[in-house]
Amino acid sequence: MTDLVTMQVVRYASEQIADEMGHTLVRTGRSTIITEIKDISCVVTDPRGQTVAQAHHTPSLLAGFEITMRELVREYRPEDLAPGDVIVMNDPYRGGQHVMDLYAIAPAFHEGELIGFVGNITHHSDLGGVAAGGVAGGIREIYMEGLRLPMVKIMKAGVEDREIVGIIANQIRVPDKTLGDIRAQISSLMVGTERLARLFGRYGRDVVETAWADLLDYSERRMRQGLAALPDGTYEAEDFIDDDGVNDRPIRIALKVSVDGDRAVVDLSDSDPQAEGNTNSTIANTHAAIYYTMIAVVDPHAPPNSGCYRPIEVVTRKGTIADPLPPGAVAARTNASQKIAESLFFALSQAVPDRVTAGSHGQITTCGFAGTDPETGALFIYTDIQGGGNGGRPRQDGADGQDSHLPRFMNTPVEAVERQFPIRIDRYEFLPDSGGAGRFRGSLALRRDIRLLSGPVSFARYADRQKFRPQGLFGGKPGAAGAIVRNPDTPSEERMRSKALDMLAKGDVVSLRLPGAGGYGDPRERDFAAIERDLLDEKITPEHAERDYDVVIDRSSLTVDPEATAMLRSGRVAAQ
Repeated sequence: MTDLVTMQVVRYASEQIADEMGHTLVRTGRSTIITEIKDISCVVTDPRGQTVAQAHHTPSLLAGFEITMRELVREYRPEDLAPGDVIVMNDPYRGGQHVMDLYAIAPAFHEGELIGFVGNITHHSDLGGVAAGGVAGGIREIYMEGLRLPMVKIMKAGVEDREIVGIIANQIRVPDKTLGDIRAQISSLMVGTERLARLFGRYGRDVVETAWADLLDYSERRMRQGLAALPDGTYEAEDFIDDDGVNDRPIRIALKVSVDGDRAVVDLSDSDPQAEGNTNSTIANTHAAIYYTMIAVVDPHAPPNSGCYRPIEVVTRKGTIADPLPPGAVAARTNASQKIAESLFFALSQAVPDRVTAGSHGQITTCGFAGTDPETGALFIYTDIQGGGNGGRPRQDGADGQDSHLPRFMNTPVEAVERQFPIRIDRYEFLPDSGGAGRFRGSLALRRDIRLLSGPVSFARYADRQKFRPQGLFGGKPGAAGAIVRNPDTPSEERMRSKALDMLAKGDVVSLRLPGAGGYGDPRERDFAAIERDLLDEKITPEHAERDYDVVIDRSSLTVDPEATAMLRSGRVAAQ
């Protein structure tokens, strides 16, 4: 056992390695999904594949490493690996997320011995499949979603395997960009292996490996202590996916979490059978949603590593929406994972109401536009991801314009889009009245209107929360539902399906209207000053304030009339 100071020094050094890998990936990437949205994450593991450090990027991508690394260490013995090797894979049925998320993993060595692995995962703008961008909803089989790679060495002892690269290039529409992003992943790993070897050179193998083992045990102890402080019991909740893009019927996520002393069991086995469309959640994605939520509620300050997962048992049933069987399609799996996280938050709200939020946007709106650039004649693929906001919190409003649970994606700046693609962003704004009313208001929804400057252009997408609104909590009202509208405010205005693949014409406008988020607590308990501030900021309208907060608004000053409000709430009629 190391002393606490040494353990923490090694911990933060390991986290810094993961973060530096992420910075390298973002700086060297080619696609806006990497450079702007930062749909990436990086990890450091021990030789057994246990996660010891995660980068501060996208938590939804990381739990998959746990399952993927188990497969990798079974498939590759230490003697099968050499410095400069890089293994890639994206198979959702071997620990992957979906086909568009490619894992890259490299062994790290010190003095000729394997000391661990560094890995990253990145969403790519294209990896083949029926739709450019790989994000079309309603696909029925995984074979149609894109190139699915088993574990394979793309780099062998520092030399790129031309045959593997040729196979990848032959299956995708814009190989230069995708291969550039894969090479950015590789450059990130080379930084990681060098930094990890340097860490071992400074402190020695025994010190680092002992510190890592102690760190995992420390995180486990913190999680067990946090679980032991929760009331024992079984807590249940459910949520619904609007549809699967094939059948127009909802899909139920049913969740039970049982807390017993210092351990917890999260059971999703009563959830609906797997979908015909591609809204199914891979097992890695399901685990990620559960681990993220449990850590956030039980002990958000515990170092997030494999030790945190030890006290948590995940129970699923094969062939369900939370644990599908091949060849079930999974590209739109965030429709399910967000509902798993939401259900778990709502279940835990019964035990610890002061540690959870009301319902967030609860989905990811992912779009892929592909066509020909009229200036260059080259094919372009523009992938954009829109998240949403978070629900009202126990002591404050939801954060407007900030993505919530699991992905934590960054905004894609208008300038970055318009500089690279034949696209114009006509509107990018908050939608008033879209946040659920409550003692603390849910965050507002975003609207992003995208005008096409070329055509024809394919428009692949998946989104959700357009039928089932984000839930309020403890009397809070639901947030607004989302929508996708073609050519808004024109005679040809059309409400589009949330999960589909269509062709658009030059000049068409796609209006992405994201869901809002639910309110927390009784709206009648909201401070009048907060209502007035929202009115002045045009986050709510007077009509919304009067209807949902049960107040009387002075329209000339946009303030709450306390006397008239008191009379209204008491059932009396104010004098005219």
